[in-house]
Amino acid sequence: MTKAKICGLLTPEAVAAALDGGAAFLGFVFFEKSPRNVTPEAAARLVAPARGRGVKTVAVTVDPDDALIDRLVATMKPDLIQVHGRETPSRVREIAARAGVGVIKAFSVSSAADVDQAAAFEPVVEHLMFDAKPVEGSALPGGTGARFDWGLLSGRRFARPHFLAGGLDPWNVVEAINVSGAPLVDVSSGVERGPGLKDPALITAFLDAVKRA
Repeated sequence: MTKAKICGLLTPEAVAAALDGGAAFLGFVFFEKSPRNVTPEAAARLVAPARGRGVKTVAVTVDPDDALIDRLVATMKPDLIQVHGRETPSRVREIAARAGVGVIKAFSVSSAADVDQAAAFEPVVEHLMFDAKPVEGSALPGGTGARFDWGLLSGRRFARPHFLAGGLDPWNVVEAINVSGAPLVDVSSGVERGPGLKDPALITAFLDAVKRA
């Protein structure tokens, strides 16, 4: 069964909708340029209802320094750290060792060659994520609502479980899963009324659709 991550959560209502709908992962963004940016202290309060429910909490970062990793571990205590920048395999290994948790490495995809980059990271991550490459000049590495050709993942086998991300919403996620074969899906802007404004009804609809896939 496909599992879902609801990313960029900012409110208790959105967290409740994700938990009630059966999300397997909750994502919190720590990147100042994002409309979904949150402090580690606020995230620690938001994740409290998820503790003990078998749901993985994810700290989403972009080229994080050691100070941010330490602050996240001390406050939010994430189950996973997602890296969405120019991190190398050696830096990913350092982050995992420093934090003592698994890492999700995200890749910006527009071609098969972008998917091929994952091979170098498979020995050092817990999960892979394939997201759409942002438009030229975008300040954000993800969460823009852009999508890529899901067929680029069709038939591909990876050593680690992988997420499909980028432009997913309640109306296309079933097709996306069927075309890509991805065991995990990630949504952010596709369940929002506006930038950063999660809609609990859309979260519920997305998770219901994933269950039908």
